[in-house]
Amino acid sequence: MATFSTEATGFSEAFPGIKPHLLTLSSNFNMPIYREMLLLLGVCSVSRRSCVNILKGGPGQAITIVVGGAAESLSARPGTADLTLRKRLGFIKVAIQQGADLVPVFSFGENDVSVFRPIRSDCAYLRHQIYQQMPNEKGTTVHSLQKKFQNVFGFTLPLFHGRGLLNYNFGLMPYRRRIVSVIGRPIHVTQTDKPTLEQITEIQQAYIDELMR
Repeated sequence: MATFSTEATGFSEAFPGIKPHLLTLSSNFNMPIYREMLLLLGVCSVSRRSCVNILKGGPGQAITIVVGGAAESLSARPGTADLTLRKRLGFIKVAIQQGADLVPVFSFGENDVSVFRPIRSDCAYLRHQIYQQMPNEKGTTVHSLQKKFQNVFGFTLPLFHGRGLLNYNFGLMPYRRRIVSVIGRPIHVTQTDKPTLEQITEIQQAYIDELMR
């Protein structure tokens, strides 16, 4: 959100001529007030129609998709990066059909543990992620309920908490944790109206290789 919907990180200076559009689930636009907030930030729907309309705007128009989505949010653990990627082919097909280059982005620090030095010698270290998520490993009741919710509505709501406005223990604000977003090299895509599965998987592998690099 900070990188692609605001100028907090100086995106336009680093990538002049590129106008990013952060995409989210269409269902998020069904909630009053929240919908207006998203629209004010320039966030658009992640539907195929929306993706195509933006990319048809010509050179410089870019869409930003959180590929893993709801499934990946349930796998967030400190010190891990469990990506949901192999089965995601739709965004690659759209890129090929529109002749849009693919640029992998990875944000380091979203799942990591932050260690704060003790103020006194008898203080314990405090460890926090951006948010503290309720334990939901596979096999737990919480995980089962969240998966059922995802299957019905297409997204899920991880049970989490952060800090408050006036306290550091509980609230909905994220903990003060550094996130470093790294934008990789673009993967050139040749425009094809009807790409084959082989073409799609070849581009996907190139995307994964660059993401890993």
